[in-house]
Amino acid sequence: MIDLYYWPTPNGWKITILFEELGLNYRIVPVDILRGDQFDEEFLKIGPNNKMPVVVDSKGPNNKPITIFESGAILLHYAELSRKFIPLDIGARSEVIEWLFFQMAHVGPMLGQNHHFRVYATEKIPYAIDRYTKEAARIYGVINKRLKGRDFICDNYSIVDMAIYPWLRGHEKQGQSLDDFPDIKRWYSNMSDRPAVQKGLAVLKDKRKDASDFTDEQRSVMFGDKQFEIQDS
Repeated sequence: MIDLYYWPTPNGWKITILFEELGLNYRIVPVDILRGDQFDEEFLKIGPNNKMPVVVDSKGPNNKPITIFESGAILLHYAELSRKFIPLDIGARSEVIEWLFFQMAHVGPMLGQNHHFRVYATEKIPYAIDRYTKEAARIYGVINKRLKGRDFICDNYSIVDMAIYPWLRGHEKQGQSLDDFPDIKRWYSNMSDRPAVQKGLAVLKDKRKDASDFTDEQRSVMFGDKQFEIQDS
């Protein structure tokens, strides 16, 4: 059995989309990040960076349980295990990996910062908003250029598309219009129509909360000092 420690966020959606595409049997273990489950001592044993998603798979290599944290690592593990959504050819495989790393290093972190300063931050800092909105536009431009004449980010549908798509769902709150990026708009529409994508996005959908609905306690959990505590050795 695969236990997926999850909450409905872009990084969580990556994994539910892949699992639905693969038709895997998995069990959701909710990690309520608004309640602070990510800081629980038991969770930190499997997710040392106090972030979800994390997978605990009872049937890992050599039939021994395996724990995987970091969404990119989870995507790579199950794509390679299933031999789906990542090419076997070394050159094409390297291309998928480099674009996955692009998502992990740029798309997620930069769009996340943009979203934070534009939406979540109680103090609106013009410099931060301007900087990250411009960086978001630059990243959208990179993706749009890559998609010109292509159906997918790489030659075929892959874990790269699954990794990038969830982060672009918040384009309006990131200050971006898909009308400015026509190739992204075309790809985004096609991704949204995929049944497995729709199923992946539906997992715990009712638990997702808009920032305007956060209580003071939830805001403190998400953005207070707890997340910056240095763990004891």
